[in-house]
Amino acid sequence: MAIEIFQRREQKYLITIDQYRELVKRMLPHMRPDRNGIDGQYTITTLYFESQDQKIYFETKNKLKFRQKLRLRIYDDTDIDGNAFFEVKQKHKKVVNKRRMVLPLSEAYRYLSEEAALSLNDYKTSNLQVFREIDRYRKLYELYPEMVVSYDRHAFHHLDDPDLRVTFDFNLRCRNHDLRIEHGPFGEYFIDPNLVVLEVKVSHSIPLWLTRILQDLECEQRSASKFCTSLECLRGEALPNGVEQENVLIGVM
Repeated sequence: MAIEIFQRREQKYLITIDQYRELVKRMLPHMRPDRNGIDGQYTITTLYFESQDQKIYFETKNKLKFRQKLRLRIYDDTDIDGNAFFEVKQKHKKVVNKRRMVLPLSEAYRYLSEEAALSLNDYKTSNLQVFREIDRYRKLYELYPEMVVSYDRHAFHHLDDPDLRVTFDFNLRCRNHDLRIEHGPFGEYFIDPNLVVLEVKVSHSIPLWLTRILQDLECEQRSASKFCTSLECLRGEALPNGVEQENVLIGVM
């Protein structure tokens, strides 16, 4: 989880629990569970940021060729003194770039408070250059903490190709109250809990053997954004006129 700068392509699918179980079974000759968590399973809790004029939402919703998000995330049970990951996720066309740094969660909160006027050199961080990029982006867009998104993840890596990664996300929840991420994963479901978000992450293209399995199991490729779907779930009628909500809410296939 400590990789700080990387680039990849991502394909997203919305599948059922039964499809997930069968897919894992068929992948196992080629894949191994992620070394993080227990048998590749762990929980992610993320604080997302937004601007007053909802730049992040509309960049994502309108699928701009270049778009980016700022987020602060922790893994499993992490207290105020544990490690957090501050990152900018950028997407240009279909290529995803992530630039992130590690710092104590308490330091991240200190940075987000009025004490942010301090020099960036005064914070404990793994990568000062990435911190500068985060700070520049946050100030340019005037970003503030918007909501917490959490989910349970089951992750796999290819046995021979370290660039091929497959993740399954369950129990996708969101909240815009209690934005302290160390308080854990809870909130309102924004995707039916019987559905799973599948992401295939590669450097170039999905291998033929995996493509055939996905086709055989009729896995439907869907590009729904966790950020947009959770924000729409939380804001409801407060959304701007004419916005069409993501079609992955509870009970929708």
